[in-house]
Amino acid sequence: MHAGKVMVGISGGVDSSVAALLLQRDGREVEGLFMRNWDEDGSTGCRSDDDRRDAVAVCGTLGIAFHAANFARAYWDEVFAHFIAEYRAGRTPNPDVLCNREIKFKTFLDEARVLGADGIATGHYARIDRQHGRWRLLRAVDADKDQSYFLHLLGQDALAVSEFPIGHLRKPQVRALAREAGLSTHARKDSTGICFIGERDFREFLSRYVPMQQGEIRDPQNRVLGTHGGVYFHTLGQREGLRLGGVRGRPQAPWFVVGKDVATNILYVDQGHDSPWLQSSTLRSELAHWVAGAPPAADFECTAKTRYRQTDAACRVQARDDGTLAVVFSAPQRAVTPGQSLVLYDGEACLGGAVIAATDAPALPIDSRDPALP
Repeated sequence: MHAGKVMVGISGGVDSSVAALLLQRDGREVEGLFMRNWDEDGSTGCRSDDDRRDAVAVCGTLGIAFHAANFARAYWDEVFAHFIAEYRAGRTPNPDVLCNREIKFKTFLDEARVLGADGIATGHYARIDRQHGRWRLLRAVDADKDQSYFLHLLGQDALAVSEFPIGHLRKPQVRALAREAGLSTHARKDSTGICFIGERDFREFLSRYVPMQQGEIRDPQNRVLGTHGGVYFHTLGQREGLRLGGVRGRPQAPWFVVGKDVATNILYVDQGHDSPWLQSSTLRSELAHWVAGAPPAADFECTAKTRYRQTDAACRVQARDDGTLAVVFSAPQRAVTPGQSLVLYDGEACLGGAVIAATDAPALPIDSRDPALP
């Protein structure tokens, strides 16, 4: 527990509502700060105005001060511009990871301090503790809701002034607490997806910022099977949206994206959820971030996730002198995707992570395998 005033990132959802409730019950000086991260254009499902009304209602019920701030410019510069640049490069980014580091635990923290707060709290499902003089980021008790994957870019400075009051609870307990306290958000549906896209069609949204061009869909043997509306729409392992019917000479089985060539606008597909073209045992990352400030060793074993909600996979990690990682998995992994985040764990503790740069999956075109892989 930290001393002084704590500013809760009050979003209008049940999780942040209960985070504020629990801090208040602990006798803390609590205020709420609502952040608008996207200026709506009238066609999104982001529901920012509804979120604000719910946040105001929660603060009113709890009798705590309500503040609001517009971080849309910072979000555009620090998160959205990167999101679009990654798609244009043919990669699949994860904006929630960057949003946490750049907005919720930097821009939001700065605003909270301007408003006189000594620390911040959010409704994230994760935990923080201190061991051997260092802060640790821990998984939530509720494994189905754990959000440590999205928080792995936080460091010692951010963790020292942050709290996750609901990290020890399961979701049904959170809703029960909200209902018992008379909070209007107790039955509110959880938000899903990326706010700036909302409920609208992802392809329509992305086509506003990334040039789309029809191209060929080919199998690994380079046989043309159909056409697509733009390789940027697709990611490794994807099944939906290919619009491939029966293909002469091939069994009636689902097709999955197994590769894409941005330069030639060719999308490669294969049949079978576990196609060998999707399997990889090693990867190379971009610059790594360590929650403790440094890796536990130059070469060590741990577990890793290469996407959210994935079961942990055992691996060996080499922390290279240039700050990148070389990772070898104990068993092949499916659809490890450049642009996504590799997040490392030692038991319940999140060690940190990095953006995936390349893997040893059979590359398409076949001769483009990255020679720098371990």
